[in-house]
Amino acid sequence: MKILILGGTSDARQLANRLVALGHDVTTSLAGRTREPIVPAGGLRMGRFGGIAGLVAYLRAAAIEFVVDATHPYAGQISIHAVAAAETAGIPLLRLMRPGWTQGPGQNWIHVDTIAEAAASLPAQARVLLTTGHSGLETFLQRDDCQFIVRLIETPEIDIPDHAQLLLSRPPHGLADEMAVMERHRITHLVSKNSGGRQTMAKLEAAQRLGVTVIMIARPHYGPALEVESVEAALAELGQ
Repeated sequence: MKILILGGTSDARQLANRLVALGHDVTTSLAGRTREPIVPAGGLRMGRFGGIAGLVAYLRAAAIEFVVDATHPYAGQISIHAVAAAETAGIPLLRLMRPGWTQGPGQNWIHVDTIAEAAASLPAQARVLLTTGHSGLETFLQRDDCQFIVRLIETPEIDIPDHAQLLLSRPPHGLADEMAVMERHRITHLVSKNSGGRQTMAKLEAAQRLGVTVIMIARPHYGPALEVESVEAALAELGQ
């Protein structure tokens, strides 16, 4: 079967590797935001499609039989476009999205819907570990009454102002490392998207242990699709 995986996550890589091992013709599409991505098995496509029409044209030209959206829960337009393009092209769509984190006893979370709300909720003089990626970074850095540790995998295209410090690091991050970062920088607030998964979950436990307030940005809504929460469940839906 010819399968297009909209990737960029560890789950997408695992799924591609499993499907290729089973003999399927798999192409993984990456947005190209990361300059040195970890490449999965099978074919690789880099860059944007050019909206819904461009994705439909690609699906038809490549004779794709099944689309799997295994992008990051905050990937944005591509997940919205995938719903419309798959319907237009008459191709089944499966969304692989790991479950989000849930607030547990003793965890101090502030729930917000947007990056703008997250930035506005920071009190003056907050010392912030910012783990929300490149998107919306400027919104946070406008808060020059706060101090930021901006943790990213790669250097951003924008300049980092004096009230912020760049910390380049690729997950996974362990509990001891997360606690050390928060203690070293005297962090009072952690800002996170509700990405789910184990690779970056330790920061939430570290925040709880150190009394750090978590500002959690809710997931967006991408439209109807058959949705599963694990690679194994995705393989089952694909008949494997």
